[in-house]
Amino acid sequence: MKKVALASLATLALFSCAYAEDMKVTPLVTHTELGYIETNGNTKTKTFNLDANAKKAWGKHEGKILFDGQYAEDSSVETKNKFLTELNYGYAFTDRLSFDYLVGYKADKFSSFDYQFYTGPGLKYKVLVSEKQNLSVEGSILYALDQFADKKYDAAGVEIPYPNPDNTPVVTVVNGKKNDYASYRVKGVYDYLFTKDTKFTQELTFRGSFEDSQNYFAYSKSALSSKLSDIFSAGISYKADYTHRPASGKKKTDTTFTLNLIMDY
Repeated sequence: MKKVALASLATLALFSCAYAEDMKVTPLVTHTELGYIETNGNTKTKTFNLDANAKKAWGKHEGKILFDGQYAEDSSVETKNKFLTELNYGYAFTDRLSFDYLVGYKADKFSSFDYQFYTGPGLKYKVLVSEKQNLSVEGSILYALDQFADKKYDAAGVEIPYPNPDNTPVVTVVNGKKNDYASYRVKGVYDYLFTKDTKFTQELTFRGSFEDSQNYFAYSKSALSSKLSDIFSAGISYKADYTHRPASGKKKTDTTFTLNLIMDY
């Protein structure tokens, strides 16, 4: 009986140690890119962008949240108003391979859509891990829902685009349709460290419909940052947001170039 008891205690101790290691909590890590420009006089403009993410790990588990938004005005009239937020849950099978569950929501008042929602499971793999270079790829199978924007028309039947700065009377409103479909997403993120203080990052994302090959979206972000201190960095970034089949009168590609103050904590 003593041997059985000792064996049971040893087994319990091993499970306890494994559980403690699996649930080990690491500090919250945040990354924030902030840019703001305001002009007054001959021109009166405001431009604001916020690109932030945070992640926290506990053992093999990891939670991440991302927010990327831009807002701009010209003489108190909106010229840009868009944001994207994503939530991720990850579970590491190995040091390189992990399970990932994604929830995303995107809104852009100047696009074809009121909002786009997508969610589903996937896998993430770290292809390259080194002191100078890192490359990760991920793929997800998603449920997607696109809510198209309402269309507003004046008395002559001419469409009134947002934000209607002239306050043209709206006579007719055609409600935007909803489109839900099975979707997929692939994403790659590459980092290259030129020096200990200077880093280049390239992110590429492609999301499309299984049912309609012409219904797809792409996103690219190229960024260069240089450390000013342990917490602060200066950076530049170029983002391109592509919709293959936008509404009539809308451009396929929306680009943003920013100069940012970056905070890592």
